[in-house]
Amino acid sequence: MKLAPLAYCDKIASVIKSALLKHDPDGIIGLVDGVNMDLHPTEGWLVSTKKTIRVCDMNEKWYKVTVEEL
Repeated sequence: MKLAPLAYCDKIASVIKSALLKHDPDGIIGLVDGVNMDLHPTEGWLVSTKKTIRVCDMNEKWYKVTVEEL
């Protein structure tokens, strides 16, 4: 039996979050939330490997960064 190749959504999302926290020479990025998993809303089981990160700018406008396996 051949195994499916691994998806690295967790690692990629973690690297993106770290980069957002470290490097912002223009001072645009405000708050950066943690990495959120794609879980079933009531049962809590894993729906997909998709990860999201919420990011706030200096004007308090929120954005969603998504890492999703294609």
